[in-house]
Order: sequence, then C-alpha cells, then structure tokens
Amino acid sequence: MYKTTSRLLAIAVTSLALTLGATAANAQTPPPPGGPAMMHGGHGMHGDFMMGFKKLHDKLNLNAAQEKQWQAALDTMKQNHEAMRKNHEQLKQQFDSMKNQPILDLNAMHTTHQQIEQQDAQLREQTAQAWLSFYNGLNDQQKTTVSTALKERFAKMEQRHEKMREHWKQHQKGEASAPAAQ
Repeated sequence: MYKTTSRLLAIAVTSLALTLGATAANAQTPPPPGGPAMMHGGHGMHGDFMMGFKKLHDKLNLNAAQEKQWQAALDTMKQNHEAMRKNHEQLKQQFDSMKNQPILDLNAMHTTHQQIEQQDAQLREQTAQAWLSFYNGLNDQQKTTVSTALKERFAKMEQRHEKMREHWKQHQKGEASAPAAQ
C-alpha cells in the first residue's frame, strides 16, 4: 500500500513539474517549426499537449510573486534539463570511445551510468522542488485549476496506455495464430 501511494505521489509531482514546465516553456517560446509537433502531423500529440498547458498558464492568472516563482522554477527546469542532456552525451561519448575496443569495459560503463543516474535523480528532484514551491504559492482556486488539468492529463495517459495494451494483445494474438516460419 505504501509503495503504491509513494509511486502515485511521485507520478503526481513529476506530472506537475512537467505540466507546469511545459506550460512555462510554451508561454516563453513557441515550438520550433519542424520540431516534434510537426513529426506527428501538424500539432499532433506534442502540440496538443503544449497548447493545453499554455491555456492552463493563462487560466492561472498569476500575480507578480507567483510569476516570479514560475520563472524561478522554469529557469531551474531549463538548467537541469540541459545538465541532464550533457550527462547523457557524456555516457554516449564514453560508449563511442569504447565501441571499437575488442572487449568493452562494462564495469567502467556501469559506474559512469550509475553516477549519471544519481546526478539526474538529484536534478529531477531539484526541478520537482522548484515546481512544488511554485504550486504551494498558488491559492486554492489556482490549485484546483492545476489539479483538474492533471486529472485530465492522467486520464489521457491512461487512454493511450490502454490503446497500447490492446494493440499489444492483438499483436500477440496475431503471432500466436500465425504458422511458424520454416
């Protein structure tokens, strides 16, 4: 029971950070042409996601202090995202430097991977805390607005997961009924 509650809380905090961060990012800069939104046929899922959060930001009607917290959380998120991207690049560079060796040093790769995971976990927590600080500065009406948006987001995510599960079941049934290749 405790693990389930902890996981749900972690998901909610992460979703809040992503929700508010995406809203902030969209409020600051529009998505680039030909970016992920275009890859999904126009606005697509990513574009719809970003549009929804821009609307959320607009609905919050932030006062000056809240906007300052928003900007601080946004800056933290951007800096941490960039640091995580650099961490990933470091791991990729390590692999690239080792891939031509006849024997990979899996111990070194594992150690680097563990270090990067720890750093990334700290960065994610720092970002979550920045967004929670912002969220805690909202009034009840604003928190209700965010909560409603999160619940809608969770419902859409669950619908997508259900479609994927159904697709996977159909795929498995198709493989089971297909004759074995000889």
